[in-house]
Order: sequence, then C-alpha cells, then structure tokens
Amino acid sequence: MADLSVIVSDIELKLRKLIDEKSQLAMENKRLTEENGALLRENTALRQSTEELKDKINKSTIVNALDNEGELEEGRKLIKDLVREIDRCVSILNSKE
Repeated sequence: MADLSVIVSDIELKLRKLIDEKSQLAMENKRLTEENGALLRENTALRQSTEELKDKINKSTIVNALDNEGELEEGRKLIKDLVREIDRCVSILNSKE
C-alpha cells in the first residue's frame, strides 16, 4: 500500500511539473506571436518605405537626365526600361487572374 501512495505522489508531482511547463510555454508562445506580428508590421513598413524611396530615385534620375540635353538618350533608355518593367508587372497580374 505504501508503494502505491509513493507512485501516486510521484505521478502528481510529474503532472504539476508538466502543467507548469505548459503554462510557461503558452506564455512564451504568446510573447513570440506578438513579437512576430510586430516584426511583420515593421517589415511591411520598411518595404513600403523602400519602394517609395526607389520611386523618388527613379523620378529624380528621370528629371536629371531630361534636364541635360547630353543625357537625353540616357533618359529615353531609362523611360523605356521603366515601361518594360510596367508591362512585365501587368502581364504578371494578368496571368494570376
């Protein structure tokens, strides 16, 4: 009979440890999920900022190229490249539909 109570006590102790560990893991999971969400939002904001800066650089390059008559051909080439990129994006969007 004594052996049975020792076994039951041992099982109870192990169950308590498992319940505590589960609680700790649940809290850590919640923290990591919140951190992941924050990082995803930051990543999205940084990507958007990068795209806006790329657009500003392209516009500035076009304006600078068109201001200098000697660089007019470079401006035309840049505009052609941009039109090709737009066409490629449109074709990708159309293929997804």
